[in-house]
Amino acid sequence: MWLTQSSIGRKVVMSVTGLALILFMTFHACMNVVAIFSGEAYNTICEMLGANWYAIVATAGLGALVAAHFVFAVILTLQNRKARGASRYAVTDRPNTVEWSSQNMFVLGVIICLGMLLHLGQFWLNMMYAEIFNGGFAICYNDVMAHDGYELIKRTFANPINVVLYLVWFVAIWFHMTHGMWSGLQTLGASGKTWFSRIKCISYVYSTIIMALFAIVVLYFGLGCAE
Repeated sequence: MWLTQSSIGRKVVMSVTGLALILFMTFHACMNVVAIFSGEAYNTICEMLGANWYAIVATAGLGALVAAHFVFAVILTLQNRKARGASRYAVTDRPNTVEWSSQNMFVLGVIICLGMLLHLGQFWLNMMYAEIFNGGFAICYNDVMAHDGYELIKRTFANPINVVLYLVWFVAIWFHMTHGMWSGLQTLGASGKTWFSRIKCISYVYSTIIMALFAIVVLYFGLGCAE
């Protein structure tokens, strides 16, 4: 199948999965901001997205997107390294037209995956997993209900180490997302000198807004602004 066997096909898969993940990030960021205004409203959303069958299916689908994106990233990285051969060891200056994030997408992706594992351990494990397998109580906090996401956020970011780790994670996602968004759209056909510059600008603005929303929530709870 050309989607998996050709270089162009693999780039298409990377683009589609990456853009789908950006849409998820958009939803997640908007959902998180609700916690700043109303803990009750945020917990209502968490309960709706708990151990319901549609939430479980959506989570499995999201996991498949992440896995496909990562696997094809590894394949394309190894393919590019093989194509460069011994020249990859040559000491060369980075061209002005090549972004830092473009040359370090794989490294950024590894950092993002590590941050995602931390996030899953602190939230998914204490929420959806706990609701199914731990009698509805968070794994790490026996006095917190699995759907009480507001309390989990408060306790998680009461630890300044978690605040720092998440902010570093957000910076890595921002670099990865800004490049990945316009690059993915370009791969799917959004090209041309005029539109390319516009799409690139939109990618930076959009990515900055999304990651700023995530950071605001972490800082809000990390600085003890929540009740």
